[in-house]
Amino acid sequence: MVNAKRYFIELAYDGTHYHGWQVQPNAVTVQELVNKALSTLLRCPIETIGCGRTDTGVHATQFYLHVTPQPPEGGANAFENSSFRGLGGLNALLPYDIAIKNIIEVADDAHARFDATLRSYEYHIHFNKDPFKHGYSWLLRDVPDLDLMNRAAAIIMEYTDFSCFSKSNTQTMTNNCKISRAEWIMKDDGSIVFHISADRFLRNMVRAIVGTLIMVGKGDIPPEAVRGIIESKNRSKAGTSVPACGLYLTEVRYPYPLTP
Repeated sequence: MVNAKRYFIELAYDGTHYHGWQVQPNAVTVQELVNKALSTLLRCPIETIGCGRTDTGVHATQFYLHVTPQPPEGGANAFENSSFRGLGGLNALLPYDIAIKNIIEVADDAHARFDATLRSYEYHIHFNKDPFKHGYSWLLRDVPDLDLMNRAAAIIMEYTDFSCFSKSNTQTMTNNCKISRAEWIMKDDGSIVFHISADRFLRNMVRAIVGTLIMVGKGDIPPEAVRGIIESKNRSKAGTSVPACGLYLTEVRYPYPLTP
């Protein structure tokens, strides 16, 4: 009997036409299409484990999943002899808005979700009508005050319990997260990007944080008001969730190197 090997697959996707990453009944998701493509390529039913979940309309420039395909009796799976063959074959089975970037053999106990030590997101906002940013950035009329928003973002980094930014009724053991970066940057074209990194994120957390920081930037609340919002642990106290189109998962890190 040939031992099954575990692989990490690095991919990127445009989330516009999908109801998020995770398989759902009666909705098309990225994971569903990846599972189908892998099952076709490897000629056996395949279930993948992703590094997390993204909501409807959210994009990912870097996402990892793991899979342990069982080789056919007496033979090797499509990944074993040539990762290029597996990469090209898998991409050929997927639509244009899902791209496989790497297939990496890993240790048998490596886990795409539980082993991840850091995840980074970006949220993009622009202020002038641009057909090439539609669906990939949030269009606002007025430019908010970045200095005020960065003061509030620094306050957020002082806390770990982010219940106030979490979608209600989620099945998480804890609402604690360790944020290592929270910063607004203005780009040369006048658009702005929010960068945030943490060991983990709660459902809807980044979009709720951005919505709250925009309230600060517009002058609706002072930066220090963020303390009361976080300490309340009440989602209704925080800002509304901003549109999904501007959100990107951009990096996932692990405690071991991932090289093809």
